[in-house]
Amino acid sequence: MPEVIVVGAGPVGLLMAGELRRHGVDVELLEQRTEPSPGTRAIGVHPPVLTALEGSGITEGLLEHAVRVGHGQARSRGRLLGTVRFDRLSARFPFVATLPQAATEAVLARSAPEPVRGVRVTGLASVGDAVQLSTDAGERHAPLVVLAGGARSRHLVHPGLQAHTYPDRYLMTDAEVPDDDSRATAVVHLTEAGVLESFPLPGGRRRFVAWDPPGAALDAPARRGRMEQALADRGAATGRRAAVRETTGDDITVRETTVGEVTGFAVRRLVAPTMRRGRVFIVGDAAHEVSPIGGQGMNLGLLDAVALAPLLAAWLHTGVCAEADLRRWELSRMRSARRAALLAGVNLRLGRPATPARDALRRCGLRAMLSPGARELFTRAYAMGFDAGARTWSRPPGHG
Repeated sequence: MPEVIVVGAGPVGLLMAGELRRHGVDVELLEQRTEPSPGTRAIGVHPPVLTALEGSGITEGLLEHAVRVGHGQARSRGRLLGTVRFDRLSARFPFVATLPQAATEAVLARSAPEPVRGVRVTGLASVGDAVQLSTDAGERHAPLVVLAGGARSRHLVHPGLQAHTYPDRYLMTDAEVPDDDSRATAVVHLTEAGVLESFPLPGGRRRFVAWDPPGAALDAPARRGRMEQALADRGAATGRRAAVRETTGDDITVRETTVGEVTGFAVRRLVAPTMRRGRVFIVGDAAHEVSPIGGQGMNLGLLDAVALAPLLAAWLHTGVCAEADLRRWELSRMRSARRAALLAGVNLRLGRPATPARDALRRCGLRAMLSPGARELFTRAYAMGFDAGARTWSRPPGHG
């Protein structure tokens, strides 16, 4: 019998299992999917996570593949509204590392046990000093269980708890961008028709995310057509209809791009009332869902895991449950999730279509938020500087 069963082999589950094993715990990792998911939404790893994972060597692995994004810009009608300078943060890693989710999972998998795939968990129950999991492959037991499998996991602890679904939808594609001189800069372009975001990725690619009208056709050709139109409109906004351009200053010009596969997604919000039930813990999207617009969802879950692992290891090694420490962990992670959800809500409102009058007010507001003085606060918020983990991991292990 393993000491801990982790359910879910996404980024958070992989890190949870790997961190427990690094602390000397016998872990079994279960995953419902028979193959790793090819989808990728989460591309940014924020400064607190990079610091928290440095001691395990994971940060070094991530940075081998990542683009280090030191700047973010807000633009409208071809003009710069303001700049976010991650490279001026008072942090050990003053940038956001961007890489495809599959690459992140590959690095995390180096430390984790091999997942047992094709196992669906259908129920759980406390049996003495252990937890019994009912699965379609039979019963499994462990003294502790961590659920990291998203909404499917959440319902095992909070049945009937539903996330709030926003009316907003978004289109997303990764595209090659030849001769891109803006490799260290993320760009958010606001138009009256809604937001278009652009983030650098390794290999001369960029992630484009565009607001999509609710109720629009969801078939692949229709999604592709709307994304191409959004990019073309963006090109028209800079006076270049022949090619998609993203002019963000003298040093940043994206000349051409070819749209690849376009996916659509909706946005949800939920913070569970608790992250623990006895010997069962829920982390990541199982405990909190925030809009991916803002890029903090995966990072929240990674900080859940890296803070929880040593507490569970100490429980198993000493036989003593540190209730006060576990309660502090739970409260701090829920508080951080609420802050991230609040910021995501602001992002959603800013990115929606607007009348000319509201668009003008939005531009004025963003200029004020990105002015000297206020800009530092804004930057810290978008780099997860207000997360409880940012204080806990202000320095990596061994750095005093």
